[in-house]
Amino acid sequence: MGIQESLDRLKAGNERFVKDHLDGKLQDSSRRESLVSGQEPYAIILSCADSRVVPELAFDAGLGELFVVRVAGNIANSSSIASMEYAVAHCGSKLIVVLGHQSCGAVTAAVNGGDNGYNLNHLLSHITPAIAASDKGATVNDVVKKNAEMTAKELCNRSSIISTAVNKGDVKIVPAYYNLDSGRVDFL
Repeated sequence: MGIQESLDRLKAGNERFVKDHLDGKLQDSSRRESLVSGQEPYAIILSCADSRVVPELAFDAGLGELFVVRVAGNIANSSSIASMEYAVAHCGSKLIVVLGHQSCGAVTAAVNGGDNGYNLNHLLSHITPAIAASDKGATVNDVVKKNAEMTAKELCNRSSIISTAVNKGDVKIVPAYYNLDSGRVDFL
């Protein structure tokens, strides 16, 4: 499956999700059995860990279709990048979607500042560049979108595996924004 077909498939699945017409295919025992020998997910989704954002549902995808990496703030840290590199190098995934979402708690915490303890402060430091690059008076949701856009670019800067695949035209990276209220994904 090519890049455009992968993107079209995500968009069609999201449209079904928004309209409450999930087809729920590829989620049964025969699908599980068919995946025992390997996987070929058509897209990688770098998503926030927020429980309200479930990429497999939002894109009406079945088992083995999406390689989902979830971390608060959908940040590109060493572990999340390594996971995506695996999917690019070994699973044949052609599309990476960096999926931010409405009312993100990690972005809200980064915007609010303060001491959140060592680990959370470290995670939030990945969001600080998006705050700095946003217009003065930007809303949290504006910063969420900027963070998704900047993280998408950062993947190429921090990974030779991903940047080589992008430069060869084998992989495309797309930032996106999930609307909690409607379930709609806006591709930025």
